[in-house]
Amino acid sequence: MTQAAKLLYTARTRTSGGRQDGMSRSSDGRLDVKLSPPGNAGIGTNPEQLFAAGWSACFEGAMEIAARKRKIALPRKSAIDAEIDLLLDEGTYALRARLNVSLPGLDREVARDIVDEAHETCPYSKAVRGNIDVAVALI
Repeated sequence: MTQAAKLLYTARTRTSGGRQDGMSRSSDGRLDVKLSPPGNAGIGTNPEQLFAAGWSACFEGAMEIAARKRKIALPRKSAIDAEIDLLLDEGTYALRARLNVSLPGLDREVARDIVDEAHETCPYSKAVRGNIDVAVALI
């Protein structure tokens, strides 16, 4: 990060209890969720679902910027199905991700360019690059 980097926003949350019957709340109160382990019948979401939602929302924003550069609008029915796998491999936990992007009505080559650019510029994509297995598909 350069010293010229401009801070745009800081998200602040407080989490207690972790995955097992925990809770997480943002400092502004706009996020207030109960946590429970994946696959558990408990009430609440889990970190993998939160990560999938955050990444896919950010990725769509990156696609909007890429489309604007090309002076085109993203289709109203564009969508991203994000899948985050929690893995256990020889006693170590890891993540794996798939982003399945739908841009109905766009020329496939243009859509592919937008998706590729978004994957290069999205902060979440940058954060995981080289750290977890990621597949980005245009469906």
